[in-house]
Amino acid sequence: MKTFALPHTDLTVSDVILGLMRITPLSDEEIRTLVGAARDSGVNVFDHADIYGDVRHGCETRFGEAVTFSPAEREQVVIQSKVGIRPGFFDFSKEHILRTVEESLAALKIEHLDLLLLHRPDTLVEPEEVAAAFDELQAAGKVTHFGVSNHTPGQIELLKRFVSQPLVVNQVQLSITHAPLIAAGVAANMGGLDQSIDRDNGILDYARLHDITLQAWSPFQKGFFDGVFLGDREHYGELNDVLDDLAAAYGVTPTGIAVAWITRHPAQMQVVLGTTNPRRVADSAAGSDVRLTREEWYRLFRAAGHLLP
Repeated sequence: MKTFALPHTDLTVSDVILGLMRITPLSDEEIRTLVGAARDSGVNVFDHADIYGDVRHGCETRFGEAVTFSPAEREQVVIQSKVGIRPGFFDFSKEHILRTVEESLAALKIEHLDLLLLHRPDTLVEPEEVAAAFDELQAAGKVTHFGVSNHTPGQIELLKRFVSQPLVVNQVQLSITHAPLIAAGVAANMGGLDQSIDRDNGILDYARLHDITLQAWSPFQKGFFDGVFLGDREHYGELNDVLDDLAAAYGVTPTGIAVAWITRHPAQMQVVLGTTNPRRVADSAAGSDVRLTREEWYRLFRAAGHLLP
């Protein structure tokens, strides 16, 4: 498993992140097995959000009930959570951010978050309130670093005008088949082609220019929770053939190759897993050590249906 120094922080992070959004039905032992498999594979980043689970803080609570880190172990892992989504609306108010972090810490049974992300853009955001909340949380030692999720460059710039802390990550949807943030740039300036439409105002280039780490969620999804492309030969037969070929060549699984496609990009992205299967975690982690050639990377890109002009 490759690791790297997260820009603007003192954290060393793994290429692959374990997302915990589906752990509510698991037993304590199953959660510990999942987390143990991740750590054994080199994963040291664990991703939460207040809305994950059947009730608010549901998955955070299950994690806190099942997993206890010693002080030494706690220093070795990075725990991040997200805030801002409420039933029927988004909320980046100072009051909501502060209250949610307190609830998350209590549910997780930890003293601080290594990273707090603003979950989805709140168009009614008042950046001064976000800045005040971040300052208070950092001064109290409750959050060490901050970031965003699903934000455009302009939205980040608006926050940066008031927020004093670096915004170090942006968690965005990305897979081989759902890759508009990459595909649009490849087909730039081609009239009448859907792929050339810039849907996010240049998230990828902006992140690289400002040393913001992109975290790819739904790395195996065909679209927005439309099911996985792995093994879907009806819709992605050619892609699965290429995944199989490369998996055999590198001695990993197709899952590992799907991870390698993301981690191969020089933007140094992280892959956020949503699986509760320890074997899938290990297969994914193995992909971190695969460095695809340019030809192989573009072969997968084309097999997924993207145009290479």
